[in-house]
Amino acid sequence: MLGADLQTILMRIPALLIAITFHEFAHARMAYHFGDSTAKSYGRMTLNPISHLDPIGTIMILLVGFGWAKPVPINPNNFNRYRAGLRWVSFAGPLSNLILGFLSLLIFILLLDRGWIAFGGLLFMFFQVLVSLNIMLAIFNMLPVPPLDGSKILMSFLPTRLLGLYRQLEQWAPILLIALIFLPVPGPYRSVLHAIIVPVSNAIFSFYLTLIGYLPGF
Repeated sequence: MLGADLQTILMRIPALLIAITFHEFAHARMAYHFGDSTAKSYGRMTLNPISHLDPIGTIMILLVGFGWAKPVPINPNNFNRYRAGLRWVSFAGPLSNLILGFLSLLIFILLLDRGWIAFGGLLFMFFQVLVSLNIMLAIFNMLPVPPLDGSKILMSFLPTRLLGLYRQLEQWAPILLIALIFLPVPGPYRSVLHAIIVPVSNAIFSFYLTLIGYLPGF
């Protein structure tokens, strides 16, 4: 029988494929909406998960629970509204994960309530991983650290005089990300990133449950 850790890793594979596919497709589709067809021309406006996998980011997600996909090629100069395009194209990915996480939890509760999935079974584990992975991906990508989506959202609000200064931070981005992922902190959390993601993830999960509680039939 597979160990619990190995089962979790195996459940992350299909959950990862679903989460990153919708994340990157959302970026590409929103860019196309704002007038940039770069992602479409590169074959990235697709729901084919193989087109979006990044080797290192995939390994990170499988091993530690968060990581990244291959960035969608986007040319903001093609946007018909530069700042709005940059903001919404960047936000589209995390937003798609938040929506997918909510829908996954909704389906999970429906199936569990009707006895169509067994408590503690593989399908039970899959939905748990799918919900948590989507939430964690959304939070991770919303961090204002280049080249994550949150940094581009922040850039879309910054005055022009500060854009150059903020772009200089990009050279330090790998160091910042490594520090976030591996720098230990006191207390129950494994790292700085873990200390950020876990409380926010719990808050979002509680918010989902509150929303579902208002739906008819729940």
